[in-house]
Order: sequence, then structure tokens, then C-alpha cells
Amino acid sequence: MTHTAQTVDTPDGPFTAVAAEDGAVIASGWTASVTEVLARVRAAARPRDVHSGTLATMDAVHAFYAGDFAPAMGVPVELHGTDGQLTGWVRLRHIPAGEPLSYTEFARELGSPRAVRAAASVCARNPVALFVPCHRVLRADGSLGGFAWGEHVKRSLLDRESGASAHP
Repeated sequence: MTHTAQTVDTPDGPFTAVAAEDGAVIASGWTASVTEVLARVRAAARPRDVHSGTLATMDAVHAFYAGDFAPAMGVPVELHGTDGQLTGWVRLRHIPAGEPLSYTEFARELGSPRAVRAAASVCARNPVALFVPCHRVLRADGSLGGFAWGEHVKRSLLDRESGASAHP
């Protein structure tokens, strides 16, 4: 199966997405490197044939940066992971913009309130940043925690969603 990759400029830097022929995004993140976003996909599911092209998905990225966050949650995604990861990634798509959860709250929502590290791991292994909004999960004290694409990007995304900053 052939996959298509596209990189667009955003206020947070270059954003690259890779999608299958059906438009489902398999990898995305704030980098211009297709190799870097694909490294987040399980090796067995990583495509060998990727070409540059135009993705309709990027309309949702532009909408996000224009203040319309809903289209990003409607982008189809193709995820490969453990049952726990898949459950967590689906749940992340239901966290409303501007209403972040703590890792403890996220673990509770996944049915394992003591499994905070496992909940954090679900976020850390997310291959489709923005479309599965792992940036909406924070430490219990409100600090950012980590983010694969840099804490400055996570802060920017959260600020946009909360309306706390004036972003163009």
C-alpha cells in the first residue's frame, strides 16, 4: 500500500503527516522529517512506500491553528498498538479542547486509577500527534510533563485551546 506524506508550516514549526491511501493518518508530528514521524509507528506497521503529496488532512491542521479545534478530532487515524494503547488513544480523542486532564485522571478514565505510568506511556507512544491530542494530559500539579515534539509545542497547543494567549 502506498502512503502519502506532506509537511506544512505552522506557528509551532513544520508539521508532517503520513496517511494511507484511504486518508487515515498513521503518523504525524512537528518536524519536517518523514523518517522521524514514521519512527513513532510500530515497526511491523511502518510503510515502506511513502511519496510526497497533498493530504486533505492538512485542512484540519490549518483549521486548528485558526482556532477551530473540532476538525482535527474528525481526521481518520490508523493506529497500531496494544489493546491498552488503542483504548487510551481512542479516549484521548474525547478530551475536549481547553479541558486538559491530569495523568491520574486519565488513568482513572481508562479504568485503572493506579496505573498512572501506563497512562503516561499511552501518551508518550502516540504516533499521531494533534489528531490524538495527548498534549491535553498534564501532571497532577498542572505542569506539562513531557511531549515528544517539545514542551514549547505542548504549551503553545494548550494556550491556543484555552484562549490564554493571543495567537494569530
